[in-house]
Amino acid sequence: MRPAWWMLGAALVSSLAFTALPGTEGDVEVLLGMAGPLAVALGTWVLVVRTHRVHPERLTSLMIAGLVAKMVFFGVYVTVMLAVLSLDPAPFVTSFTVYFISLYAIEALCLQRLFASGFSGTER
Repeated sequence: MRPAWWMLGAALVSSLAFTALPGTEGDVEVLLGMAGPLAVALGTWVLVVRTHRVHPERLTSLMIAGLVAKMVFFGVYVTVMLAVLSLDPAPFVTSFTVYFISLYAIEALCLQRLFASGFSGTER
């Protein structure tokens, strides 16, 4: 589960570093912009590693179902954050976008390693 710990650590350190900068506003927006993509990326990675270890032939169908679930989740998540909680859109959307792209890039690299070299995803 090393990639999951790296994703978690990098996301937390970077968001805390941003919120510690003097004169920055939108600390809550930055944290909530990070929280959704981070939770989904961590959950996805855990499911992928477990499925790959036990039933690798089911991985494609899991990932397709996961894509649909993520589309619904992220639509609801962003709507709730902006419409219901009335967060400031600029820092939230910027944070959400940066973390979404960064975490999925990390996940893609880890998936490539998982498929190409027999990487189990559980190295410590």
